[in-house]
Amino acid sequence: MDPRELALEYHERTKHHYHRYAEALGYLDWATQPDPFRRFIGAPLVSLPLPKEDRTPSYDQIYQPNSIAAKAVSLETLSEFFYYSLAISAWKSIKDASWALRVNPSSGNLHPTEGYLMTGAVKGLHDRPGVYHYAPKEHGLERRADFDEALWAKLTGALPAGSFLVGLSSIHWREAWKYGERAYRYCQHDVGHALAALRLAGASLGWKMALLSEIGDKEIGQLLGTNRSEEFNKDEEEIPDLLIAVSPSEKFPNHCAKISGEAIAAVAGGNWKGKANALSSDHARWDIIHQVEKACVKNSGQVCPINSSLVTSHPENFDSSAPRLKAGQIFRQRRSAVDMDGKTAITKQQFYRILGRVMPNIDSPPWDCSISPPFIHLGLFVHRVEGLDPGLYALVRDGDQVEKIKAQMKPQFLWTPAPGFPEGLPLFLLENKDVKVLAKSVACGQDIAGDGAFSVAMLAEVEAIIQETGAFFY
Repeated sequence: MDPRELALEYHERTKHHYHRYAEALGYLDWATQPDPFRRFIGAPLVSLPLPKEDRTPSYDQIYQPNSIAAKAVSLETLSEFFYYSLAISAWKSIKDASWALRVNPSSGNLHPTEGYLMTGAVKGLHDRPGVYHYAPKEHGLERRADFDEALWAKLTGALPAGSFLVGLSSIHWREAWKYGERAYRYCQHDVGHALAALRLAGASLGWKMALLSEIGDKEIGQLLGTNRSEEFNKDEEEIPDLLIAVSPSEKFPNHCAKISGEAIAAVAGGNWKGKANALSSDHARWDIIHQVEKACVKNSGQVCPINSSLVTSHPENFDSSAPRLKAGQIFRQRRSAVDMDGKTAITKQQFYRILGRVMPNIDSPPWDCSISPPFIHLGLFVHRVEGLDPGLYALVRDGDQVEKIKAQMKPQFLWTPAPGFPEGLPLFLLENKDVKVLAKSVACGQDIAGDGAFSVAMLAEVEAIIQETGAFFY
């Protein structure tokens, strides 16, 4: 089957419907619950120093272009980078059971995403460049491989001086244990969360970041060591997802920077340390996940669509009377809400400001680390926003696509511009009515979708872009 057709078939097959859920075990097999922490046994671990104080700027400041001076790359700043992006943020417990929450959000708190660092010599870390796996439980870096400065220079020659690399991979079994066939979807979802968390943490340090769009999955696997199948248990492999360049330089990394294939091969053929720990005693195999994994492999040179229109959202209006919370405090207190009171409202100004942060802004994180135009738009179930009628709304994140999206929806929808919305925020009222029951129904019967001030559904342009670009873009 054509990889594009398989990806689209997987997408349709794993949708929830009113009359059935996507295929899964239907229960949680606690005996095979995956270990949430990947470690590489035999790889040297360097503990990162926990920040003694929150030195981050205000949260609002990271959205103001070029307002934060870049900090030098050091053991301390690398620690802050991971502490505010992929680290454990809290522990919770009930009776004899305890579990960790992390700074990067995750579907079901299962955390399939693993983070890697490739950097030059850093005092206190190692006197040679190397490849490291981030261990969140220990807040440390496991050294998987090291090599000489000449190879590091060749590897990063196309990047600004002082740059380092960060890679992300997914352990699909962690999600499949609970969600069955939908696991691949959730892993992509979580990689997006992790990428955004990394970008925002980097912005708080004044660092630039770019998703390297030219490199293929095979090459990412060689750099991160995830291609070394003999070092991973069967069905617990890590699938390479993406590679990003991070730079303290004022010069922004080139999204299309090419990394030497000879240098990649040299890293892959080097002296690697450690073997991945076992996560489960047994596994339920979902063949469709392995099929879509293969179909969606990105080859070197395949490029994501480029945002030629350079969409910029409306300027922010900061409320001078509002408290200036530090970015670090916001990052560390991210939580999944488990309940809403069904009473509390927010103001229209707060609502519009939230939506403004969702709009793709080439001058603002996290959107400035990617070159692709937005293919995801929002359906909004508004329940209690002061100054807005309850109802169904649409936020079209690419204003040029309004007519196209409109043509695919019900002809009776109003498409009335929301009152007083800022310029650059294409928000439209579709239906003016109480949508609390509808929101709960769409969210698999979860009360929380109708009890908040509003809830969100994502509308993705899937078929056309996959047919045009390739299955890898899924």
